[in-house]
This record gives sequence, C-alpha cells and structure tokens, in this order.
Amino acid sequence: MSNSCNDSASKSNNDDVCDVNEMLNNMSTAYDKDMVVLVCANCGKEVSSDDNMNTCNKCKLVKYCNAACKKKHRHKHKKDCEEHIRLASEHAARLHDIELFKQPPPKEDCPICFLRMPTLASGRRYYNCCGKVICSGCCYAPVYDDQGNEVDNQKCPYCRTPWPSSDEEVVRRYKNRMKLNDAYATYDLGCCYRDGDDGYRQDYDKALELWHRAGELGYAKAYNDIGFAYYNGRGVEVDENRGTFYWELSAMGGDATARNNLQEVEEAQKAKT
Repeated sequence: MSNSCNDSASKSNNDDVCDVNEMLNNMSTAYDKDMVVLVCANCGKEVSSDDNMNTCNKCKLVKYCNAACKKKHRHKHKKDCEEHIRLASEHAARLHDIELFKQPPPKEDCPICFLRMPTLASGRRYYNCCGKVICSGCCYAPVYDDQGNEVDNQKCPYCRTPWPSSDEEVVRRYKNRMKLNDAYATYDLGCCYRDGDDGYRQDYDKALELWHRAGELGYAKAYNDIGFAYYNGRGVEVDENRGTFYWELSAMGGDATARNNLQEVEEAQKAKT
C-alpha cells in the first residue's frame, strides 16, 4: 500500500486550517504585484521580493525581512495570529460540514430500463463482462424467446455474454476491466483479495491498495470499506481516527453506509461523555 494514502489519512486539523489560511491569503492578494511594496512587519524595512521574506509559520499572513525580526515581533503578533487561526478553524469546519452533509450525487439510471438506480447495493449488480451496473429488477427479469417461451437466463442481461465458467475467467474479466480504469472492477477485485474468493489468496494489503485506487477513480464505497478495516482492525491495526477519516471521504462521495457509520460513531462518542 502506498505511503501517500497513509499520509493523507493522517492529515491533522492544523493542516486543514493552513489550507484555509493559504486560500484566504491567495484571495486577499489578488492584485497587481508590481503595485505592492513589501514591508517587514517589525522594522518597516522594504524588501525587493516576496521570495526574500520570512513568513509567520501559523497564519501565513505577516511577513518579515529576516528571521531575527520574525522572532522579535512574535510576542506582539501572537494575539492577532491566534485570532486569525481561530477564525480560519471555524471556516474550515464550516466548509467540511457543507461537504459532508451535502445532497449525495444521484445514481446513474439503469442502462436497460432507464429507471433511477436503487441506493442500496442489494438493489443493483455489477457485471464484469461489459462493466455495466444493472438494477436487480432487470437482473432477475425472465427472458423469453421469439415464441414467448421463457429461456435460461445465464447471461449478462445487457451484453448477453455467458456467465464465467471458471475462476480463471472471472480473473481475466476483472483484469480487462481494470485496464480501462473501471472503478467497480477494481473494488470487486479488492474484495476478492479480502475474502480469498475466485481463486485469489487472502491478502488484506492488496485489498486496501485496490480499494484506494477504486476510491481515487470515484467509487465512494471503496473508502467505506477502508474505513471499516481501520476502525475494526480487519487486516490492519485498529485506528479509529483513520477509519473515521475514510468514512467521511466515502460519505462525501454519497455512500449511505458510510454516513450511517459516522452517525453510530457520533452516538458512541456522546454515550461516553
């Protein structure tokens, strides 16, 4: 599993605040830089270039001509710096809540009946032959020949490809879909590694790696499974904070199960207090 995934999961609240600070700073500096005179906040000395200035490590707003002025001015700047960090923290929290509780994106319509796809996973099915997600109604609908007789429906209801006859065929189809950056196939293959199904050996590390990739490709449910693994210690050490982080990513993508998991976490935290 890549280190970049771990780094993103362990991102602290201070990092979020710094991101907001930088955003606000960029918004407030949308001007013609040739018209601006850069001045040290401590001694008032003009500096020729922004690259030559020292910046406050916390608020990223106040600048100094050198490290000595920065240190000397620290006690005067402390109160304003803390207030700016507080406001930035509140703004970051508001942005986070807006993203977390926004209306989930609508599911795609079933490619056969063109009805809205059910929200729950039990109401739809993925086919690794053509990469289509089809509603359960169309999956189980009987198929008739031209004489009106019901026929064996052991084929994909969309592309009419026969069901795979072996584990090797399943593996081949998943790999073909993954070459096309199919997020569903990538996620399902991760589940095969988690459960040791379809001829794959059980490998939690490989499962997490594939789920990360599926999440990056836009499949929110993959982040929910990563969160479950970390929160409950399935194949990895228990890390409730990291598990909650991935559930939030999944919830922001519209996964209903992840949103329910976050609600249960919040209820558990309230019960402890």
